[in-house]
Amino acid sequence: MTGLTIMVYVLAVILIVAALFAVKQKDLILAVVGTSAVSVILSIYYYVLQAPDVALTEAAIGVALSTIIFVIAIKKTERYEK
Repeated sequence: MTGLTIMVYVLAVILIVAALFAVKQKDLILAVVGTSAVSVILSIYYYVLQAPDVALTEAAIGVALSTIIFVIAIKKTERYEK
């Protein structure tokens, strides 16, 4: 097994944990943090797959812009899910 293969498996486990974290949270801000973590890991995956343009787009849109929009929407509503 090469180092790249091990890294892909480790990232897959972290991706699944972050996705489950985002889904199970009752605090919506923490759910947004989990969603941002998923986007960061996917961005790393795209870079490993030699698609740096897609990785940069995922980082810019998935992490930055989506997180900002979600946080603004949560600030205008209730933070905790019932």
